[in-house]
Amino acid sequence: MLNFLVREANTKAAKQQIRELTKSACVTRSRDLMLCERYLSASLCFRRRAITLLAVLLLAHSVTLAETPRPTEYQVKAAYLYNFGKFVEWPQSETSADFRLCVLGEDPFGASLDSTISSATIDGKKVQARRIAKPQESSGCRIVFVASSESGRVDRDLAALSSVAALTVSDMPNFLEHGGMIQFVESERRVRFEVNLKAAQQHGIHLSSELLKVALKVQQ
Repeated sequence: MLNFLVREANTKAAKQQIRELTKSACVTRSRDLMLCERYLSASLCFRRRAITLLAVLLLAHSVTLAETPRPTEYQVKAAYLYNFGKFVEWPQSETSADFRLCVLGEDPFGASLDSTISSATIDGKKVQARRIAKPQESSGCRIVFVASSESGRVDRDLAALSSVAALTVSDMPNFLEHGGMIQFVESERRVRFEVNLKAAQQHGIHLSSELLKVALKVQQ
């Protein structure tokens, strides 16, 4: 913000505007104007106006931020899913031309997931979102988000997914206790995640230290 102010102030037009506005701010009568010009240096008047201009810019910036809609819960989770793929190594190289991010069960993301990964790539592969109804359709999936609609059959789903060595993620309660690898949780009104490191290692999936550092909790 200060750099922006300096750049603006360095222009001839900005200096002239500041000079005129400083005069009107310093005085209301012609006698006071002469006193201001006589006893206040140009740099002092300039600094006074700069401070006022900075305050206006900060106020405008805060209003803009306040008017910007916050991302929804599943927009945040969609961004997490995409970024997980950058910090994971799978046990074998995938031969498909794309990087598949799959949702098992009733999709809670809607268009948020598709818009998040639009034109995105991981390891040079285009990221594609797929919706699957059962784990047997997960061939080629690198990450599988298990929707809460699967809570009644989560153990069966995870057992079937083990054959494809996919990173399993969910926001259903106790997902890690069932053998899931990453679970979204809420902490201080923010979306965070916890990790079951043992489950990932058992399936040959390596999670980078950078990813583990930002996890809220890591189960060994």
